[in-house]
Parts: sequence; structure tokens; C-alpha cells
Amino acid sequence: MQSKSQRLVELDFFRGLVLLIIVVDHIGGSMLSRFTLHSFALNDAAEVFVFLGGFATATAYVSLAERRSESAARVRFVKRAFELYRAFIVTAVLMLAASFLLRPFFGHAPNLALHHLDSLISQPVASIAQILTFERQPYLAAILPMYAFFALAVPLMLPLARSKPWLLLGLSLALWAFAAQIGEYMPSVDDNLWDFNPAAWQLMFVLGVLARCQPIYQRVSANRFGWIVSAGAVALIAGMAYYKLLVLPPVLDSAFKRDLAGPRVVNFLAIAWIATNLARYGIVKAAAQRLPWIGALGRDGMVSFVAGTVVSLVVDSILFTLTDGLVNVPAGLAADVIAIGALLAVPHVHRQVSYWLGTRKPVPVPSAATAPVPVAATDSRAR
Repeated sequence: MQSKSQRLVELDFFRGLVLLIIVVDHIGGSMLSRFTLHSFALNDAAEVFVFLGGFATATAYVSLAERRSESAARVRFVKRAFELYRAFIVTAVLMLAASFLLRPFFGHAPNLALHHLDSLISQPVASIAQILTFERQPYLAAILPMYAFFALAVPLMLPLARSKPWLLLGLSLALWAFAAQIGEYMPSVDDNLWDFNPAAWQLMFVLGVLARCQPIYQRVSANRFGWIVSAGAVALIAGMAYYKLLVLPPVLDSAFKRDLAGPRVVNFLAIAWIATNLARYGIVKAAAQRLPWIGALGRDGMVSFVAGTVVSLVVDSILFTLTDGLVNVPAGLAADVIAIGALLAVPHVHRQVSYWLGTRKPVPVPSAATAPVPVAATDSRAR
């Protein structure tokens, strides 16, 4: 961990990278998505996204509790739940609006929220009420409701993660074990289960919280036999890649992801261990410094995610129509470039709009007369 006054550049980098992957993964004809995590692993970017969410949440909670108080941290995350609820509403509206605008030209694209749109047109009051109560979750907005629940649970999670981590892990595993049964009682329309079962995916969020609050990795990796764990993680990644590519059917039951199947968790933990090794030896930090625009996405995560849902839906719909749903390498690469370029522009556009609205103050650029003189100093941060 770096000192409290500094952001974790590795965390911002991973969050930005996973946002880019999520965008291309939701473009059916994308060429880059043939080489992302879901192509060779049993898990995909969703596990990374939720785990990093737990890690970032714990980082923010601990920092706020140390600077102010536990009470202030608890209040902040109750407010955060309402912010996530608002983000869900905005994303749902954007999914419906994009589907409405694209329908006359690209109406056969598979990911347009046409069913939800038809319901909204035929029964507007009932459909709006169903969106407000999470019963109706248009396309990519579906991951945000469970995040709102997680934010509400943070004031209960964090004290346990810091003082009784094994109890928190045990409770999380117990809830995950019965997640499939619990998911059947989640509010929904037409008996459609949630795309992400909160009772299952809370395990990934809790693992992220525990990774931040407890020095699990540090203790194991510092042991003289820690290299065995790394070797085992590499072997596990290779074995599951072989199983995914050569044994499993091309299409898995939706419950495999919805209820966070055990093999997905195991595969993710192996990949996370190797990724943490890369961070430990400075490789991730070096990449983050060379590619600062990826870290900018991670720092503006909420806005980037919401904008990314629109980008992926629009690009996917246009590409599907232009190629008749067939794989087209040049068109797929062009779609990737457009989608990634649009997403990378989001932090800059958001910053400029914030300046214009007055919600964010511009950072003053020091003049030659006032610029600080560089002074050599030793790096006293703990490694």
C-alpha cells in the first residue's frame, strides 16, 4: 500500500483497463474481445470489476474513517448507495433512449432494449415503477442495482473486515451457497431472474474488501514457500484455459455467471494472484505511468461506466446491422477503435463539462515565477 495521501495508481489503472474490456466485450463483432479475459478463462471482466469495487470501497472507507470518523464513513456510503441508484436510473434511461433512436435503422440488433421499450410505450406508469423498484433492468444497467445494495452493506462489512475477517468471509460464503435459491425471490417482471444475483456476487465484493483490509497477500508472498502459490496459480490458469478452450461447450448456462459459479471464483483468484505479483514488482505501475489515459478512466469510473454502456450499445447495433451479424475483421477492428476512442474521451469531456457547470474547479498551472523548485528527497514509503 502507498501512503494515505496518494492514490493507488495500480488500482486506477486496473479499473480503467477493465472498463475498456467491458466496452469491447459487449460488442458482438469486436476483434479485441477475442483476446480478452473471457476468451481463455472461466471468469470475465465482471469479476475484476466487482472485486476492484470492493477494494476501492474499503480504501475509501478506511481513509475517511481515519481522517474524520467511523460515523462519517458510514453516512458517506449510505449516500453512495443513493448515488448508485441514481446512476442506475440514468443508465436505464440511456439504454431506452438509445434503443428508441436506433430502432428505426438498426432494429434487428440483438442487444437493443426493445422489450423494455415496448413495455414503456404500452404501459408507461407501470414500466417506470418497475424500473424504479429494480424489477426491470434494461441491458447494461443490470450491474448497478447490486452495487447499491453493496454500498448499503459497507458500514456492516468494513468493521468485520478489519476486526473479524474470518467471520465476514464465513457469512459471505454461507450467503453465496444459498444464492441460487435467494435469487428466485428478487423482484422481477415476467419471471426473469436478475443478470447479477447480489446474494452470489457479494462474495467477490467481500473478497475485494478483505484484500484491502487484511495483509493476506503480503504474508503468503513473503513466506519462503510463497513461490509455490504463484506456480500453482500459473498452473491453474493454464489448466482452466485448456478446459475453457477445448472441453466446455461454446455457450454456458446463464446461471453459471448469474449465480457466480465456484470455478469462476477460483479462476479469478488465480489470475488476481499473478496480477498482484506484477503490481508488487512495479510492472503495473510502470504501465500506468506510460498509459495515463487508462488511469484517467479508472479515476472517473462511474461516469466512464455509464458512458461506456451507451458506446457499446450504439457501436454493437451499428456493426451488427452493417455486417448482417457475421464476423468481419476490418469492420470489427474499426468498431474497436471507435469504441475505445470514444470511451477514452469521456474523462476529458466530463472534466470540461464540470468546469463549465462550476462543479469542479480548474487546477491552476504554476507560472515560471511560482513553480516549485525540485528538491531531491528520499522515498520513505513502505514497500
